[in-house]
Amino acid sequence: MQLIRPFRGLRVVPDRASEVAAPPYDVMNTEEARRMVDGKPDSFLHVSRPEIDLEPGISLYDDACYQKAAENFDRLQATGAMVRDDTENLYLYRLTFDGRSQLGIAAEVAVQAYLDGRVKKHEFTRPDKEDDRTRHIDAIDANSGPVFLVYRQDPDLDSFLTEWTEQNDPVIDLAADDNVRHEFWVVSGRDDIQRIVGAIDARGALYIADGHHRCAAAARVCQARGTDQPGRHDGFFGVLFPHNQTRVYDYNRVVSDLNGLDETAFLDAIGDTFDVDPSDGPVRPDRPNTFGMFIGGSWYRLAIDDKLVDRNDPVRRLDVALLADYLLEPVLGISDPRRDKRIDFVGGIRGLGELERRVAAGAAVAFSLFPTSLDDLMAVADAGQVMPPKSTWFEPKLRDGLLAQLLSD
Repeated sequence: MQLIRPFRGLRVVPDRASEVAAPPYDVMNTEEARRMVDGKPDSFLHVSRPEIDLEPGISLYDDACYQKAAENFDRLQATGAMVRDDTENLYLYRLTFDGRSQLGIAAEVAVQAYLDGRVKKHEFTRPDKEDDRTRHIDAIDANSGPVFLVYRQDPDLDSFLTEWTEQNDPVIDLAADDNVRHEFWVVSGRDDIQRIVGAIDARGALYIADGHHRCAAAARVCQARGTDQPGRHDGFFGVLFPHNQTRVYDYNRVVSDLNGLDETAFLDAIGDTFDVDPSDGPVRPDRPNTFGMFIGGSWYRLAIDDKLVDRNDPVRRLDVALLADYLLEPVLGISDPRRDKRIDFVGGIRGLGELERRVAAGAAVAFSLFPTSLDDLMAVADAGQVMPPKSTWFEPKLRDGLLAQLLSD
């Protein structure tokens, strides 16, 4: 079974793209989503965050939410805002942000490849979020949120795709309000499709960058519906990028208290494991195994003793693991960062000023980290291991509502 295949995409009509396209559902809360859709009745957030159209305070998991999502999705199709292609295609999706571009392939990805471990994961999923995405997919009968995947770079494929986009005009060229340019092409030629599908299959594996819950949910829908039922539920909607074009940002940490220590005792405690040097300004680590720390209105640069870094362990050598193993747990008493309410996570896209703001607002200490690399992510996935929670933050984000994969033929 090949990793990817073309499909009849449900595409936004180009002149409606700015009205429909929306950020992914999980980067905002309900109130933020309500504000985002003000004056935008066709925003895809009405599908991905349907609680915004229901009474305030309703549970995100109420049956009414999934029913409303289906109604809103059907309306986008009935009004012609989104139209299904007549033929099976692949799609190219280029994002340009902060002076960098990444060119991805939008395709249907085989669920069986995910079950067989050819679509590799690097983090655990939460049952409640899996349940939510499963019910959402089932309700709207579609995979509407793309899974962000990476593959090991193939220079020949890169050259082919770049040349192809230079020779063909995009069907969508959207400058979104997130300062990202979103360009979209339809690849309909059979020879071009076969070349792309074959090149991706030769990579051997895909790696989930963002979308573990969507992958797991798609697999559950496929297994529940069974292979004998008609439809496209044996695939899910993914966008694949070469690993060398994909940028990972730092994912920083903020802790609400010092676990009963005062600032002096805390600095003494971490000094047993880290070199702690005051800094005149904010510290953005420029290499692995170093950290920035903001406490008491001051920045410090931390460097862990190199003897404590196990270079042979793809997980334990990660900075997010080193910080957890040698500071968060033994000093601050945070043994389960996935569930401990004392710790919060801040995407690096928000800048170091956000860490200072959080501490000024009452948090005790904040840590800035060096970004986890794509090579480290793939090494962890290849080893069949998982990263600590909140290890990677990817930017730019894919937009919902440009393309969706219907499960019914």
